[in-house]
Amino acid sequence: MSFGLYPCIECRLGVLKILSFHKCAQRSLSCSAFLYKAATSNAKLKNVVSTNEAITDCEGLKTSLADKDNISATITSLPQQYLMLSKIRLTSLVVMTSMCGYAMAPAAFSFSSALVCSVGTGLLSCAANAVNQFHEVPFDAQMARTRNRLLVRSIVTPLHAIGFATACASTGGLLLYFGANGLTAALGFSNLILYTSIYTPLKRISILNTWVGSIVGALPPLMGWSCATGTLGPGAWVLAGILYAWQFPHFNALSWNLRPDYSRAGYRMMAVTDPGLCRRTTLRYTAAIMALSCAAPYAELTNYWFAIESLPLNLYFLYLAWDFYKKSDSSSSRKLFRFSLIHLPILMLLMLINKK
Repeated sequence: MSFGLYPCIECRLGVLKILSFHKCAQRSLSCSAFLYKAATSNAKLKNVVSTNEAITDCEGLKTSLADKDNISATITSLPQQYLMLSKIRLTSLVVMTSMCGYAMAPAAFSFSSALVCSVGTGLLSCAANAVNQFHEVPFDAQMARTRNRLLVRSIVTPLHAIGFATACASTGGLLLYFGANGLTAALGFSNLILYTSIYTPLKRISILNTWVGSIVGALPPLMGWSCATGTLGPGAWVLAGILYAWQFPHFNALSWNLRPDYSRAGYRMMAVTDPGLCRRTTLRYTAAIMALSCAAPYAELTNYWFAIESLPLNLYFLYLAWDFYKKSDSSSSRKLFRFSLIHLPILMLLMLINKK
């Protein structure tokens, strides 16, 4: 729900109170009374939003509050809550890419070292995601995709979330520093700061947030490489470059169908502010993935078979990006996004098979 719909201070405080405290849902305030109160508080409201749009928002709010008890009933333990705070699927992807960096590094495999790397990287990712949700509660509440998050629904308190993030960050950082090396720990903390203190606020300021977010996605394989070798060679940068470029078709395709949500929440995404740039950037970086895959043998990262074997995969990815560039509809963007989820694991598997 956009606060722009309710210009006066009383209305904004009322909406925030409803979003923050579930007890307010027990009040016998009907949707019509809610609309009447908002409309009479400021005559300019009629010029901002139509009655139908306001009714839709009100009904969505009441449904959202009614669903809270169901969500609370399904979250019966702290571990489940922490998995949600950690955005466990995203954290799993981060750990997977860090392990790819570890496996591709020119060093002997050590189970204990790999375990330290994966756990430490995962804990730092958990911390970053929890802090991100802490900062974005007012904006997550306005988006259908995120309005059921724990902090938005007050299922977990902000203090609890920050305590969880602090414990994860300190444990993960110390584990990487003493269990791996200073370079890996420094990369991990840099990524934490980049994600929580630069990328997160930048989302509401500039479309540059996508480029910063891509750096966040490119650092985990560097962490895995540095954990295995203690240094960063040319192969590490090629691997990081592939992960950096992959973020653009992946995220731009995802954001294309979420434009109404992002716009309502005030996020400055390419898909919202410059759709043409969004399409061009997607195509360019998908082509860059193919170029970097061909460069991998020259950086001693893989053998030459990788460049050949990855060509059909990258060509189809490029075709989907071109289709999205030309059509720019929900179907083409959805196909591109779904294939991006398949493309990355297969590309990493080909790298491991063809490791130099």
